[in-house]
Amino acid sequence: MSNDPTLNPAAIQALRDLSPDGSQEFLRELIAIYLADAPKQLTQLEDALSRQDAAVATRAAHTLKGSASNFGAEQLVRMAHEMEAACKTNNLAAAASALPGLKKHFAQVIEALQTTAAGG
Repeated sequence: MSNDPTLNPAAIQALRDLSPDGSQEFLRELIAIYLADAPKQLTQLEDALSRQDAAVATRAAHTLKGSASNFGAEQLVRMAHEMEAACKTNNLAAAASALPGLKKHFAQVIEALQTTAAGG
């Protein structure tokens, strides 16, 4: 396992810097949107893999990758990219075998974002 932080501090700071009033509220809003949407994408990915639907699985992995990149969740981005690539080539067995690791790291990202939103 990598020693990289779950979230890249520079990415989080860049999001903080986007706040028009210098408060943490804008970052909290972005995190809230992610926390509401990303679990749905993960569920969609799981469902698509169980149905052997490569197209939907590819889109869900791609969306997870993109949204995680906004917060500098680099390991999750790499994992989602690998799953997206596997799904694009219809290697759903490889994608499905990578799912438990992705879910574990996804939970770590969620926890880190919740801590960040709380001011940690």
